[in-house]
Amino acid sequence: MATRRVVCLFRAILVCLFSCSALFVSGDITNPLEVGALKAVRGQLNDPLERLKNWTNKDPCNSNWTGVICTGVLEDGYRHVQELRLLNMNLSGTLAPELGQFSNMTILNFMWNDISGSIPKEIGSMTSLKLLLLSGNQISGSLPDELGNLPNLVKFQLDINQISGPIPKSFAKLPKAEHFHMNNNSISGQIPPELSQLPKLVHFLLDNNNLSGYLPAELSQMPNLKIFQVNNNNFSGTEIPDSFTNMSKLFKLTLRNCSLQGRVPDFSSIPGLLYLDLSSNQLTGSIPTNRLFENITTIDLSKNMLDGSIPTNFTGLPKLQRLSLETNSLSGTIPSTFWQSIIFQTDTILTLNLQNNLLSNISGSLFPPQNVTILLQGNPVCTRANELGIVQFCGQEDRDLEEPSGNPSSSPNDCLPQSCPKSYEHVPESPIPCSCAAPLGIGMRLRSPSISDFRPYIGQFQKYMAGSIGVDLYQVVVDSFIWQEGPRLLMLLKVFPQYSNDTSVLNGSELQRLMNEFATFAFNSSPIFGPYDLINFTLGEPYGNVVIVTLSGSRMSKGLVVGIVLGAISCGITVFVAIAFFLSRNKESQDKVVKKQYTPKGLLKLEGVKGFSFAELETATDGFNTTSQVGQGGYGKVYKGILADGTVVAVKRAQQGSLQGDREFYTEIELLSRVHHRNLVSLVGYCDEEEEQMLVYEFMANGSLHSLLSARFRSSLGFEKRLQIALDSAKGVLYLHTEADPPIIHRDVKANNILLDSKFTAKVSDFGISRLAPVSDSKGETTAHVSTVVKGTPGYVDPEYFLTHKLTEKSDVYSIGIVFLELLTGMPPISHGRNIVREVNTACQSGKMSSIIDRDMGSYNFECVKKFMQLALKCCQEETKERPTMLEVVRELENLCSMAPQPETNPSNSDASSSTTSVGFAPTSLYYERNMYISSDYAGSNLVSGVFPDIKPR
Repeated sequence: MATRRVVCLFRAILVCLFSCSALFVSGDITNPLEVGALKAVRGQLNDPLERLKNWTNKDPCNSNWTGVICTGVLEDGYRHVQELRLLNMNLSGTLAPELGQFSNMTILNFMWNDISGSIPKEIGSMTSLKLLLLSGNQISGSLPDELGNLPNLVKFQLDINQISGPIPKSFAKLPKAEHFHMNNNSISGQIPPELSQLPKLVHFLLDNNNLSGYLPAELSQMPNLKIFQVNNNNFSGTEIPDSFTNMSKLFKLTLRNCSLQGRVPDFSSIPGLLYLDLSSNQLTGSIPTNRLFENITTIDLSKNMLDGSIPTNFTGLPKLQRLSLETNSLSGTIPSTFWQSIIFQTDTILTLNLQNNLLSNISGSLFPPQNVTILLQGNPVCTRANELGIVQFCGQEDRDLEEPSGNPSSSPNDCLPQSCPKSYEHVPESPIPCSCAAPLGIGMRLRSPSISDFRPYIGQFQKYMAGSIGVDLYQVVVDSFIWQEGPRLLMLLKVFPQYSNDTSVLNGSELQRLMNEFATFAFNSSPIFGPYDLINFTLGEPYGNVVIVTLSGSRMSKGLVVGIVLGAISCGITVFVAIAFFLSRNKESQDKVVKKQYTPKGLLKLEGVKGFSFAELETATDGFNTTSQVGQGGYGKVYKGILADGTVVAVKRAQQGSLQGDREFYTEIELLSRVHHRNLVSLVGYCDEEEEQMLVYEFMANGSLHSLLSARFRSSLGFEKRLQIALDSAKGVLYLHTEADPPIIHRDVKANNILLDSKFTAKVSDFGISRLAPVSDSKGETTAHVSTVVKGTPGYVDPEYFLTHKLTEKSDVYSIGIVFLELLTGMPPISHGRNIVREVNTACQSGKMSSIIDRDMGSYNFECVKKFMQLALKCCQEETKERPTMLEVVRELENLCSMAPQPETNPSNSDASSSTTSVGFAPTSLYYERNMYISSDYAGSNLVSGVFPDIKPR
């Protein structure tokens, strides 16, 4: 009987589908030539994550092929491919010549993949192409001359590849080109003077290449050029053309490290100039004395051969953030008017770097406010530092710099940080205080911002983004950011849903609109923030099952639309009636099957794991009383409980929204029951009754490492104890990698997930089925990584994940390295947008490691601390291959533990001391924790962590 009903159901559906198919005219299909071209494109791509698995369906446009956006029906009776959006899909392979057949395509986007080979010359036939986006691949070879045949091309992004050879002169024939982003390649030869014929070019980014020859004076004839960035090239022996001072619309000029000679031109005639960097060249002569316009934020003339005195034209610049004149031959007196103007007229954070010159005197006193940093080391004036009262500026004492208030990603002050459901967050400026919502995460990179310090501009940037994408101001939040070489600014932006009484998530149409806004570069860049890159979208829970439809508007006739709508309604009713009838006849038998399949006590018979009743755990926790609550996270609340036999346990109670399916819940319990190690938190039991899911763990009396490092009594954590905690934690993670069956990649190693028992033995927690490592397939092969929506914590996540979407054992090594740095410094991974890896690197490279050691750590063996710091930084290397394995980490920590117990009591303030022991001391300031990152030559480390890969010059 059941079989007969199934047959009847399918017959009804087939009849309906055949009837519906008659409604569609033959012309409502994809152009056959383009279907073949798409298949050729797919044939040359490797797709390990199967992002393109639906490219086997019959018709690309009507079957919604991933990344394929189509037009409506055009005059030839076919639909055509309008956009190929394959951003950040972990694709490899090469670009097919058949791309040239897409005559209606406007956007070709292969950014942030692993595409190799050369650019097919056939792309020059894509006459409708507006955006050619190939950034972040392994593309090599030269630039085809045929690319100059694209009459509608607006944006050409080819940065971060391996392109070599010259820039074709044919690029001068691109009448609509506005953006040339070709930085970080191996492009060589002369910049063609013919490019001066481009009437609309706005951004010209060629930094980090092998360009040579001279800087063409003709480039100044480009009437709309706003950013000209050619850092790190070799224009050996050439001078900066005087005509560059005539670029009236220029916002940013950066010619750092280009082997330039001659004098510094007078740029005071450019009214909108915001950023000027001529550092690391061989410029000579004196600094021009004409006053620059007051909107300028950055002036860097460092590392040249400039002489003469410091002119007074740097006064009265209220938006100046960085003035660097270091490592020149400037002499004479530091003007008192210069200092006074800076002190009273600057309302932002400012760094004045005059180190390593010949300055011998100061006219007046130096008493700058706390938002000003003055650096005078390496000048003759510092030999009289005590007499002049400038010791703090000459390197003998670090300057304590106050931070501007506010954390970009902070929750409202009166809200519990973890009171939102899993994957939901507090909306910081919501009209309803402490409201929770699920944001869309957007990885962005500002390619060439005209500022040196982002913090004072966060509010302005959020306002700019909200206006650009058409949302309310409170919906846009800068979650975290970090500077990269360039300088470029990498950030994680979050867009929250609009406040409503009945929703806290973005609906499908709004998600599609937002994604289209970013992916098509629909909004204009600003003078301050410059052009941007889209790195990725984070569509995790609760958006994991949202289908983003990628179909453009159609040009169908009204009759065709009406017919399709009426037919769809008729088909829908028929299918609904058939399915409802079928389900009503089978509901009873299905219910019986489900109940029989998932009976907890009959399913789980695990040694050492007990199935608790709801009543037992309710009694143990005093009715889940708030006085028993010891923690709260995305999964739910954690309670301290006392079982009937007196055993103290931690009861993790899932909240609504965090409940798993029965199969997933039981499989996780089965897995956890097989993981046993003294440095892993043990599962005691579980409960799955009365629509509740609870996990029962051993109770950890001393709480989390995060809580202990944040507590006032953390001075009880001496160095030896911290080192042992590091070793315990590493052993726990090593067991997950090598002994667990199947192996487990933790994915969220952090101080909050390292718990301490009554004897301060550290145990790793929060691992389970969602963190399984890859296992061998039927052929015995493995991918060596897992690809998933990241569930890590900002500051701890492997930076490479945000481009590759790959998590490996080395990802856990990175995270535990961050924990090691926390143990050594007491600093959080991210604080007010600054990153612990970068701060520690800066201190260590400048020989001031002791200044960032946690003052509450007490005495310690200096050599041991130094090696521990080196190990932590090795774990935090940006490139996976540079990090040690977890086994190597454990072995090194074991060696360090044997060195640790020999502290002395004589403090040493020098990292270069020959003594093998030292005592931790309280530094005079937290300069390296609190001072902003301003050096554009320094290879910045790791966002967000998460956010993304660091881009270095080739």
